[in-house]
Amino acid sequence: MSIPRRTARPSRRVRQRRTIAAAAGIVVVVIAAIAIGAASSAGTDEALPAASVSETPSATPTPEETRPTPDVPAEPALVPSFDKSAHSIDDPNSIWLVVNKLRPLNPADYAPADLVSLPGGQMRAEPAAAFTVMADAAAAQGVSIIAASAYRSFAEQTAIYAGDDNLTARPGYSEHQTGLTVDIATPTGECRIYQCFGDMAEGVWLRDNAWQYGFLLRYPADKTAVTGYDFEPWHFRYIGVDLATEMHNTGITTLEEFFGLPPAPVYP
Repeated sequence: MSIPRRTARPSRRVRQRRTIAAAAGIVVVVIAAIAIGAASSAGTDEALPAASVSETPSATPTPEETRPTPDVPAEPALVPSFDKSAHSIDDPNSIWLVVNKLRPLNPADYAPADLVSLPGGQMRAEPAAAFTVMADAAAAQGVSIIAASAYRSFAEQTAIYAGDDNLTARPGYSEHQTGLTVDIATPTGECRIYQCFGDMAEGVWLRDNAWQYGFLLRYPADKTAVTGYDFEPWHFRYIGVDLATEMHNTGITTLEEFFGLPPAPVYP
């Protein structure tokens, strides 16, 4: 039997070299691992290289363009409707009193308390002043008008009533008795109380302008079936500027129609 050969022990220098080599290998392995980890991280977490980013500069932010507001129709202004109850149509002292063949004065012998005189007759103070202003305005435009007949008392109306209900009101039913009405003529008297007055310059001026001074052509040519009277282009009734303007603007020509009253062609 042979005796195993004893392996010689490396020298100290050899052992040191081996130790250094092993340590170096470990360092290399660690550095490699770190490099691999860093590369992996760069592939997922790092931002793209500058070369991959669009080189086109972004536009400088500008204030948002103001777009025009679409035109929205304004709410229509609320215009108060005309107050038809502002004055009585029954009180004989009211400037809106409606007198016709179905609506007699009450009392029948009513007489206004504020009558004043003007050339051609008497009227209540308010319509007398308005007539004076109107006559002056007409004169300034070359038209001369006068009051031919105005207030008539119950007794005076009794004296002139001739029985023709289309031409003359019965006593107690006449607008002249209110002191609010005037028959208008020219200073020469041409066509006085005749329908031809309506074709004269004076009649035309009154037809077109009397409303501005509060007067109404009371008996129009086409409303005999409503008013009960033939066309009287000389007969004007004071109703005040407010009501005259409203009737002019709405085209309503009779008090009966404006206030919703029944036609009054005949006496009951």
